[in-house]
Amino acid sequence: MKYPKLRELKEAVISLVTPAYTSKFPAEPHVPFERFRGKPVVDDRNCVGCETCANVCPPHAITFKDDKIKKIRTITRDYGKCIFCGMCQEHCITGKGVALSDKIFDIAAFDRKTIIEYQEKELLICENCGAIITTAEHLYYMHRKLGPKAFSSILNLNMLNRNLKLAEGQDVDVEIKDGLKRKDMFNIICPNCLRQVLVKYLYKGV
Repeated sequence: MKYPKLRELKEAVISLVTPAYTSKFPAEPHVPFERFRGKPVVDDRNCVGCETCANVCPPHAITFKDDKIKKIRTITRDYGKCIFCGMCQEHCITGKGVALSDKIFDIAAFDRKTIIEYQEKELLICENCGAIITTAEHLYYMHRKLGPKAFSSILNLNMLNRNLKLAEGQDVDVEIKDGLKRKDMFNIICPNCLRQVLVKYLYKGV
């Protein structure tokens, strides 16, 4: 058709005299809608470093790296990969470790390294086999969650004593040299090594 349609002319005129539908961000502040899913914000006091968020993250924006020598777990959150699905918030075991913000949404950057956050947690390492047990905060959280039932676990009991500093200044750790002994159950050892101690000395009576 040589000339534009009348409907198209009408739409063009209306567009000229009416305000824009989109917001003027970044020239003016943007107010997100209710239940807007923005950047996940981590509460370090309520995050126990349990790996749950990394396990459920679809784009693998959350990763963990454990250092057995320094006994540190480093949590890396790459917001350049985050799709704001809210799975980390939904599956957080404490319910408070991470929450999607309805305010923080502008995370664009020229350098991708600036939108990567790091978090460190103390690791518990088995003193016999060197296996990674979990983070200290994770075990403390489970103790608070279980209450008196936590005393049925020797590992929980050992961690409680450590937290209360009942043996502070005393050399109470047992050095493991030639295999597990019955008294090694009072060290920080993994469930597998603890099972070996219990089966060998308590159940069999050796």
